[in-house]
Amino acid sequence: MAGSGFKELNLSKEIEMAIEDMGFEEMTTIQAQSIPYMLQGRDVIGQAPTGTGKTASFGIPVLEGIDPKNKALQAVILCPTRELAIQVAGELKKISKYKKDIEILPIYGGQPIDRQIKALKKGVQIITGTPGRVLDHLDRRTLKMDRVKVIILDEADEMLDMGFREDIEAIMEKIPEKRQTVFFSATIPKAILDLTKRYQKNPQFIKLVHKEVTVPNIEQFYFEVKQQSKTEALARLIDFYNLKLSVVFCNTKKRVDELVEDLLTRGYMADGLHGDMQQKQRDIVMSRFRRNEIEVLVATDVAARGIDVGDVEAVFNYDIPTDDEYYVHRIGRTARAGKAGLAFTFVIGKEAYRIKQIQRFTKTKIKAQRVPSISDVEEIRTNMLLGNVKEIVDAGHLAEYSSLVEKLIEEEYTSIDVAAALLKMALEKESKEMSAKG
Repeated sequence: MAGSGFKELNLSKEIEMAIEDMGFEEMTTIQAQSIPYMLQGRDVIGQAPTGTGKTASFGIPVLEGIDPKNKALQAVILCPTRELAIQVAGELKKISKYKKDIEILPIYGGQPIDRQIKALKKGVQIITGTPGRVLDHLDRRTLKMDRVKVIILDEADEMLDMGFREDIEAIMEKIPEKRQTVFFSATIPKAILDLTKRYQKNPQFIKLVHKEVTVPNIEQFYFEVKQQSKTEALARLIDFYNLKLSVVFCNTKKRVDELVEDLLTRGYMADGLHGDMQQKQRDIVMSRFRRNEIEVLVATDVAARGIDVGDVEAVFNYDIPTDDEYYVHRIGRTARAGKAGLAFTFVIGKEAYRIKQIQRFTKTKIKAQRVPSISDVEEIRTNMLLGNVKEIVDAGHLAEYSSLVEKLIEEEYTSIDVAAALLKMALEKESKEMSAKG
């Protein structure tokens, strides 16, 4: 089922629009396997590591099941850490962007409880919280569970490792028996199996098995940049490495269109591929790319499936992928047929944690690097030009041009002056071309 589109799920128009805004075109494996069961109201045990898109796996069905007219708490998502509780709440807010009157609140230790009590009094349908703080609210009676329809335990194994078992059991006892209970966990130890036997009814077990990850002959780097500096960073890296054929990945169709426009304005031969394009259009773009009529191909993950071109020198993650497996699929577009390749990833602020996740998943090192400065790019261009001059001299066949130089020497110009002037002209022309791109 992996590779299925979200449209096959018959989701509400509001959720479909939000998913499109987030750049999700196809479901990840865990989403394709778990969402249909969750939409049916089934209990689910999902074994999947971090970075596989599991927040949307439970987030989409949870949001579809919320009654916006009812201000009572309807869904509880337990997380092992405050960071994850905040992250999950943020993801759910993005998915529910067009759903009106759905309130989501992260509740965790370390934040003043009075602020959380005030927010809860206004009416919250979904909470994402750490077990200790959720239990604290239950003891204070600032949280009522009598209308809860679904409880999710995210990263359940971690919660048990952190000693939250008793808290989880105390919370479970407060939730109506007629409910949906879902466990997501990277591992399924005996302690989790004990909980599932106790609290779940005929659960659907879904296990995501990762294939062996191989990223041979690919040097991987990441760059910390600001969102508005990404296009400039991309242009400098293309120039610095003198890339003739590269693929740039974006998370949304809108971003693909915008970036293609920017690159064309800067003088690069660029075109895009994404899910909204007809197959005929995609075929035309791909044949142009294979013929080197396009030097930069900008694509979304879905459209990239058919990119199998032997000479791609570099892959850029303009947007960091939503799923670790997508990272592997993306960078695999370079280093084909035993050749070497480069993979560059742009990271904004807090996204740096995703680099660590991807490194763990791929078991490879992604090195931090700075974006080349304009003077770095100019220096590499000068060295390349001098290299080209040497090649032309070594190849010979210069008699016609030598006679032109001799004429200038007769006018009392030295050969060094003539060579220096020609180099200056070539470099200035190159610099003007770069400025036009910059």
